[in-house]
Amino acid sequence: MPEYEFCDVYMPRGVSRKAAARLLTDHAEYGYWELDRLRLNPDGSRKARLRRRIIRQPHATW
Repeated sequence: MPEYEFCDVYMPRGVSRKAAARLLTDHAEYGYWELDRLRLNPDGSRKARLRRRIIRQPHATW
């Protein structure tokens, strides 16, 4: 089963939808994150949880 690391991103209610999409796109492009879940709160703020797979390198046996 793959292991993931997570990053929580909070966006206050004044952030536009376009700016939020750009922020998440930047995380995906440059940090290799993918969107795990996105929550839109009743006050208009957003909380996104991003994840990326942890790749373990095998140890050398020499």
